[in-house]
Order: sequence, then C-alpha cells, then structure tokens
Amino acid sequence: MSELIIKNVWKEYGDQIVLEKVSLTVASRAFVALVGPSGCGKSTFLRMLLGQEQPTRGTILLDGELLSAEPGPDRGVVFQRYSVFPHLTVLANVLLGKELMASKFKAKLFGAARRAAIGEARQLIAEVGLSGAETKYPAQLSGGMQQRLALAQALIMKPKVLLLDEPFGALDPGMRAEIHTLMKRLWDETQMTVVMVTHDMREAFTLATRVVAFERPRDRPEEKQRYGATITRDISIWPPRLAGQNSIYGPDRDDPVVSLGQYRDGPAPSGEK
Repeated sequence: MSELIIKNVWKEYGDQIVLEKVSLTVASRAFVALVGPSGCGKSTFLRMLLGQEQPTRGTILLDGELLSAEPGPDRGVVFQRYSVFPHLTVLANVLLGKELMASKFKAKLFGAARRAAIGEARQLIAEVGLSGAETKYPAQLSGGMQQRLALAQALIMKPKVLLLDEPFGALDPGMRAEIHTLMKRLWDETQMTVVMVTHDMREAFTLATRVVAFERPRDRPEEKQRYGATITRDISIWPPRLAGQNSIYGPDRDDPVVSLGQYRDGPAPSGEK
C-alpha cells in the first residue's frame, strides 16, 4: 500500500509563510497532479513529501507511519532537469540505486546479487524504451531518452511513491506525448502512488486521477509574507481512472493494446519481445 495523509501542514521560512493549513489524503495507487501559479509552494510541498524539507507544523504519514526525515527508497523522484549521472552509462545509472543500497561506501554488487540486479535493470531499461542503449552515456541521448532513463533510475528501487517535479516541461510536444503514454503504462503496471507538479493543465487532466490546485487566497504584496498558499480546488477526474483498469468508457486512446505487465513474470507471447 502507498497511502499518503497530510494533516494541517504549514511551511515557514523565518517570517515568510509559504504553505498553510494543507490537508490532503492521497489514496494508494492514485495519480495526483498539483497545479497553481509559480511561487505558490507546489515544489516545496513535493520536497516535503520526498523528505528534503520538514513541515514547520503538521504531519505527513505514509501508510500510517510518520514520513522519515530523510529521502529513502520508498520515495522516487524525477525532476525537470535530468537527474542522471553524466559519467555513468545507461545501465550503470539504473544499477546505481541497487548498488548503493547494498554498500553505501563501495557502491558495488558482486556475484549472483550483481547478475540479478543487472537482469532487473536491463528489463526496466527495455520497458522504458531504451533497449540497445545500455552502454551509452547521457550526453549521447536525446532529452526524451534522458527522461526515460531518469524514470528507470527511480523505478528500479520499486518506490511506494513516485514524485515528479515538472518532469516533462522541457520536452517538445511529440516527445511529451510519448512520455505521457509511457507514464500511464508504468503507473498501470506498478503498485506506486504518483504525485506530479505541473504547470500544464492539459497534462494534469490527461494523466491524473485528481487535480489539486494550490493558491494564495491573500496575494496582495503586503500580504505575501504573512499568508501562505493552501489547497483551493480538489478535482476528481471523470470518468474515474484506476491503476490497472480501463476507463468505464473503454481504454484510453493511447494505451497499448497489450500491456507488458500482463507477462512481466513470464515469457512474452509469440512475436513479442
């Protein structure tokens, strides 16, 4: 399970209030898009979910437990700026999380554990559409391919919650549409909850199960220091979208006919790879 419960969260920096009275429950396997004007605290909220920052007041629970004070493998993150390591190949980038978990100092796996991790990494690389690029470096990849790599890098740890901070904003429209299709499939096929910050309303309503808007109800210049942003809209998408299930009006237009998740643990059907 991967339910998030945010209770009366405030975030302040000295005398400046960034967020106030934020309460939200995100069901397990939901896909929530956070929207709102620049500077209203969306990315700050995401960093609190990641554990990079702590609430000034209030609590954040993951599956009924207080969120740990530091980022952990239960939360993956993909930023707008590609967060891959330029000196590592595609395969090494995806393997790194597993290696760090095995040994924080040497960052290496050995023997059977390494072979199993490489097999898992190669499968994930193929699923995000980078098969054949395992030995390439990020500089040899297009922007869309680097973002696919960043997704694989986050997903190798099987996070309960995937956090996306405007991850597709720098992509051209055609590449963004491809990544949207990939993101829908990955969400369908895994057990994770997704929380995404975006300025693109079309993107929010295309991908999410809910769209949550942050705004400052008091936004005059003299009020910005003493009043923070809060949730002003919480819109559930209709018809409802559920991970792993088609819409009640049939599958989405760009959903694949056959999902890789249908045969993830076994051989592909004849003619599939």
